[in-house]
Amino acid sequence: MSNNAQLGATSITSTLFFGEKLWKGSSFYFDPEISGGEGLSGSLGAAGALNGETYRVGNPAPSIFIALAYFQQEFPLSNSYENIDDDINQIKGKVATERISISAGKFAISDFFDDNEYSHDPRTQFLNWSLMSNGAWDYPANTRGYTYGIVAEYFNKNCALRISSVTVPAIANSPKMEYNIPNAHSEAVEIERKIFLNKRPGTLRILFSQMFSRAPSYLEGIKAIQNNDSYLLDVISGNAEGKNFGGKKYVIGFSGDQQLSNSIGIFMRVGWNDGRDVTWAFTEIDQTVSAGLSIKGIQWKRPNDVFGIASVINGISSDHRDFLKDGGYGFIIGDGKLNYGHEEILEAYYNTLITHFFSLTFDYQFVKHPGYNKDRGPVNGFAIRGHVFF
Repeated sequence: MSNNAQLGATSITSTLFFGEKLWKGSSFYFDPEISGGEGLSGSLGAAGALNGETYRVGNPAPSIFIALAYFQQEFPLSNSYENIDDDINQIKGKVATERISISAGKFAISDFFDDNEYSHDPRTQFLNWSLMSNGAWDYPANTRGYTYGIVAEYFNKNCALRISSVTVPAIANSPKMEYNIPNAHSEAVEIERKIFLNKRPGTLRILFSQMFSRAPSYLEGIKAIQNNDSYLLDVISGNAEGKNFGGKKYVIGFSGDQQLSNSIGIFMRVGWNDGRDVTWAFTEIDQTVSAGLSIKGIQWKRPNDVFGIASVINGISSDHRDFLKDGGYGFIIGDGKLNYGHEEILEAYYNTLITHFFSLTFDYQFVKHPGYNKDRGPVNGFAIRGHVFF
């Protein structure tokens, strides 16, 4: 992390959502996207980076690409149906209350898993990376957050079960994906249960995931530092492709959200990964705990406004710490030395609806011990976000 922190940065993302029904129970989704700009300090220096709308890219110039393109087939398992409305990647119609859904193609795995009601969408909710998803889940994706594969889901009135198998990056946090499927792939299983507290809805989720890739271990990284092996260090920092497969990562995560009243909802997340092999796709967090609340502006006669506040504590494994202490760098963090402390984050935002198609958000973030280094920070981040939707 540079001693000279960037004072400001701008980013822009824009997505068009297209969906078309094909035959009975089948649909196709196609989402082109334009993205440009960069995160604060190039999204470097804090594992919980401050702008979830952007990512670590070499060229911040706006570019157009295909974000999502996938087929979805529904298989009804009951004669009971419910209505669903038009929404993002959802077409208005009727679906069986008990059903199986198969999605295959290019998508963001985070659109299916860990879908927390109050802490998931950086375009309208919290901006921090460790609040838009479970930070300890090194979820498989290219630099922009997308992957290729298949997701199978089972739904009934109170539960859901999801299973996926998708591709992983060929280089740490890179746009290039690995297609040697027998040796490089990632699977996830999530069990979701709807709950009701005083007749108000909530959801509990437990997530298990594994990833197999070219990722070396942090112990190998320490040996590379001792032997002046710059190649392996380039692999870890995302600047080179590894020679050998064999990297493994195992993850367990918990997520819950609960409505308390017409205006107040709460949420929490807990996540852990084994932290032996290097982070390969998302961000450099091996343990995380977060909690927060969301308040609609009903009491001050702004029912479409939302105030949110949340706190996060992130940590890393002992092998990861030793690697950074010895001077190692990952693709997000690294100071050349480390005086270890948990990375602690506080974020608050106020999202106000200006017109029926435009909202404006004011956001504040406080980061203590950025990059897990007590000798760094604290960081105060301020953001203004405009969101146009139609």
